[in-house]
Amino acid sequence: MKHYLLLGIVCVELLLSACKTEFKYQYTEGMIYGTTYHISYASSKDLQENIRKEIESVNSSLSMFNSKSIIAKINCNESDSTDLLFRKMFEIAEQVYKDTEGGYDITVAPLVNAWGFGTDKKSFPDSLRIDSLLLGVGMDKLNLVDSRLIKDIPHMKLDASSIAKGLGVDLVAELFDREGVEDYMVEIGGEVRVKGDSHKKRPWRIGIDRPKDDILVQSRSLEMILSLNSGALATSGNYRNFYMHEGKKYAHTINPKTGYPIQTEIVSASVYAPTCMEADAYATGFMVIGLEKSKQIIEHDLELEGCLIYTENGVLKVWRSDGLKDMVISENKAN
Repeated sequence: MKHYLLLGIVCVELLLSACKTEFKYQYTEGMIYGTTYHISYASSKDLQENIRKEIESVNSSLSMFNSKSIIAKINCNESDSTDLLFRKMFEIAEQVYKDTEGGYDITVAPLVNAWGFGTDKKSFPDSLRIDSLLLGVGMDKLNLVDSRLIKDIPHMKLDASSIAKGLGVDLVAELFDREGVEDYMVEIGGEVRVKGDSHKKRPWRIGIDRPKDDILVQSRSLEMILSLNSGALATSGNYRNFYMHEGKKYAHTINPKTGYPIQTEIVSASVYAPTCMEADAYATGFMVIGLEKSKQIIEHDLELEGCLIYTENGVLKVWRSDGLKDMVISENKAN
């Protein structure tokens, strides 16, 4: 009987091994949300059409450039109804809003527009304009009741661009998980989520850029390379999306407390988290709240790790959480 049992186990193992060899690494890429995406996964199925449906579904919910989207209708007070994707986004946004004490806030849309980084291209705003717009900022003025979003101030507008890419990444990862895909890498606009191994039979290697003012992304160098077999990584910085005004740099991330573009010492915040939405939102929030508060949040949250690149007396420096240090396999020795 033992021999038959052993033979059965061997047959099952061989069968599973044979099934796994049928999986091939597939690759798809394209444009979405005004940026690029690159996705690699091991599967016997071609999931390209399903992948595209998942990432495009975000536009119908959260795109401010789509007048028929859920968020566009809410911003114009045409409707207060939400869909599942909006509610998924809102739950994480509210969590990060509270954790960062308002440093992360999706109600900054009017300020983003006023500074010329949103759907409207307006002139450089003065202090009176900023003070007026600040009256309609604050997620504490929003209430999600069942499937309806209630705004305390009717003219409030939402901007989910700081978390939408992360949602898109998570939706594709969730698709893969449903399909039983054990090895994948999903990247949209630099935001990444991985599982298992790459086609090289090793954990995925994900780079963190060294901050360098470069709007056109003509040159890139890496600060470090991480080895990951699970989780998500997102980076926010003030070195790609900015403009100069009277000799001063104005970055696209707006401080919802002051109404002005961020002025903290952090030039790049990279966050590792279970989901890409969390990583995306926290990275943006950390750019706003600064180095010390960001370090405190990372060190007290067991699910977060981080790399904060900042300037001190004109010198670029790097802080890494203990958990992230264990993920580093290569780094720039200039620091």
